[in-house]
Amino acid sequence: MPGPMNGPRGAVRRGGKPKDVKGTIIRLLRYLQGDKALLAVVFLCVILNTGASLAGSYMLRPIINTYIAPTDGPGDPAGLAMALVAMGAVYLVGVLASYVQARIMIQVSQKALMSLRDDLFCKMQKMPVRFFDTNSNGDLMSRYTNDLDAVGEMLNNTLVQLFAGIIQIIGTVSLMLYTNIWLTLITVVLTPLMIRAGGFVASRSRKYYHAQQEAIGKLNGYVEEIVSGQKVVKVFNHEDAAVDEFRTLNTDLREKQIRAQFFGGIMGPVMGNLSQVNYSLTAAIGGIFCVIRGFDVGGLTIFVNYSRQFSRPINEISMQVNTIFSALAGAERVFAVMDQDEEPDYGSLPGKQELVPFWKHVQGEVALHHVTFGYHPNKLVLKDICLYAKKGQKIAFVGSTGAGKTTITNLINRFYEILDGAITIDGIDIRNIQKDELRRHIALVLQDTHLFTGTVRENIRYGRLDATDEEVVLAAKTADADYFIRRLSHGYDTVLEGDGSNLSQGQRQLLNIARAALSKAPILILDEATSSVDTRTELQIQKGMDALMQDRTTFVIAHRLSTVRNADAIMVLEHGEIIERGTHHQLLEKKGRYYQLYTGLCELE
Repeated sequence: MPGPMNGPRGAVRRGGKPKDVKGTIIRLLRYLQGDKALLAVVFLCVILNTGASLAGSYMLRPIINTYIAPTDGPGDPAGLAMALVAMGAVYLVGVLASYVQARIMIQVSQKALMSLRDDLFCKMQKMPVRFFDTNSNGDLMSRYTNDLDAVGEMLNNTLVQLFAGIIQIIGTVSLMLYTNIWLTLITVVLTPLMIRAGGFVASRSRKYYHAQQEAIGKLNGYVEEIVSGQKVVKVFNHEDAAVDEFRTLNTDLREKQIRAQFFGGIMGPVMGNLSQVNYSLTAAIGGIFCVIRGFDVGGLTIFVNYSRQFSRPINEISMQVNTIFSALAGAERVFAVMDQDEEPDYGSLPGKQELVPFWKHVQGEVALHHVTFGYHPNKLVLKDICLYAKKGQKIAFVGSTGAGKTTITNLINRFYEILDGAITIDGIDIRNIQKDELRRHIALVLQDTHLFTGTVRENIRYGRLDATDEEVVLAAKTADADYFIRRLSHGYDTVLEGDGSNLSQGQRQLLNIARAALSKAPILILDEATSSVDTRTELQIQKGMDALMQDRTTFVIAHRLSTVRNADAIMVLEHGEIIERGTHHQLLEKKGRYYQLYTGLCELE
């Protein structure tokens, strides 16, 4: 797992080109399918805008030849005024079409971006715990911010500009051919050179923009880890080391941004200079045609204008390379998450399995049958674990750190999938029970507390969203949290922020216990639930904990062996195996590992 001093090394793929540019584009376009009618209006407005621009430019030819510089007499001011009014009306249509197109496209693109963001968040809710173990929070967050922002920029502007550019190129070439075929050939000859230059720069830009997005994800992940672990950094005096690591990542980002921005930035100047060469050459040869071949001045005027217009959409498209490849790199990172395997729901047993209905009134009899598990297949954490808990029994796990105590409780919740054996509740294999149905019947109190931004009441109610205020207060009293809650500034309506940073660690854990107390789950898991409270507080909540465990099948993990003395059965684990089992008195009589731990002859690691 990534740590504060290592950064999210395994969270992102190293640089290189996107794996599937075409596939990524197709998947992005699917998010626009629901607004086909609006997109049709947008593209109609693009055609009107482009057509108005081309038509307005062409109107210069008769205006110049007829009203400004006619060959058969003086100009016609009145006719010129009428022609200019007509030209203004044509351009006004283009302006209105451009406004409507921009307004609708923003609405469509933001709706698509909202759907993409929603799909990403929903997907993450279905991901297994293993996924979050191997990806840093900062890198995952960067997909919602940097990557989706880049996608939004492309959807807002680039799609329309690409379509408009294609229409304008087709229309411009058609009018150029109609005006003068020889000048058109001269203009078209330089086009392959422009395309080749643009393609070379684009290929380099695409590679470096993908590397830039990954470097941003790394940097964000590292900053998030250091900020959240600031106390650890300070207590071990690792500020200088953290700064050094940050500077390394920051320098790497700078180098990749320089390359990406350089190749993205030179696209415009390269294409612009080639366009100027084309414009100058066309104007010079067109002037010669006017002198020796009778080509009209109005025709030359609009042709050189079209010549510039012909290169302008190419320039604009090339200028969008920055946005396009930044967006594609970001979209690929988003889709990489969305393509991950989801947490199996049910029916994951070998062969065809049907969903087994989970009874409303679950008894809570839990059994592990020869369970073997490892976070990596070649490194087992649990080996052939067998145990049985009847309804209402309290089963305790003790042993050295890393012995596999927490892993057993994680497997009961199906946070991970076992490699061999089976876990059953009331005789039903949990792999044939829907996840939400399974976890609805299990209340979990973790060693690491987590409180959400909201009131104290809302945080307790997280255990059961349909609970009444009276039930919330009763749960708080059960956990012995009511006393300190009422002393807060606004009691149960006190707003907690920053993971409850204005509360002590013990108070936060009491709220966590109250949340579990509110749940009606028949199975309760306490993973070092009292490790964060002092001895006095622990004694205060012991009665509440006993009431909480009444008629519930309870699994307790504790380093303080005094808290598990009244357990119905105690499992002593070492190196992933149960080496002793029995009641407190039975294990003491054996004078084995538990006896050593309890009497202090062997310290718990």
